[in-house]
Amino acid sequence: MKLSLITALALIMMVGSAMAQSVNIGIKGGLNVFTLSGTNDGGYNSRTSFHLGLLGHIHIADHFALQPEIIYSSQGTKYSNNLDLTLNYVNVPLLFQYMFDNGFRLHAGPQLGLLVNAKADGQDVKDSFKGTDLGLTVGASYVHPPSGFGVDARYNHGLSNINDNTNTDSYNRGFQVGVFYLFKHKS
Repeated sequence: MKLSLITALALIMMVGSAMAQSVNIGIKGGLNVFTLSGTNDGGYNSRTSFHLGLLGHIHIADHFALQPEIIYSSQGTKYSNNLDLTLNYVNVPLLFQYMFDNGFRLHAGPQLGLLVNAKADGQDVKDSFKGTDLGLTVGASYVHPPSGFGVDARYNHGLSNINDNTNTDSYNRGFQVGVFYLFKHKS
């Protein structure tokens, strides 16, 4: 499954490169504030953590671009009984962007998450969760065109129930704020 995902991402980037006006590769990282939403909403509190990864920015028209990413994201929740649930994912969003002439961008698109590990207060609980998570990402960013540095803010809305327990539905929901750098940025 992971090999198929990486192959699909590589194909998207190669096809985009062939059709694109310009392609940029970059790095990004920042702050996560995630929780779970579902049938047990009253027991979940936000968990603050981090994300770190790579991005490709592919211009396909004057104001439109594709931005595939591979991001390691530490998510999860804190339960009202002080139990800390850590869900670490490799997320692969494919964002469609509208770019304004001044460096601002709006983006949205699907995201596939692959569960790397799951721990509840240090105990392995990966078997209690599904291995994949499908979601939708919406947000905005700004890149300083001369330098290639930028900031990004987005909301991730999980669409698939990640809980393997049939009695409880759980969906990843959270905000990400971060910085990024595009190597050899081309406007």
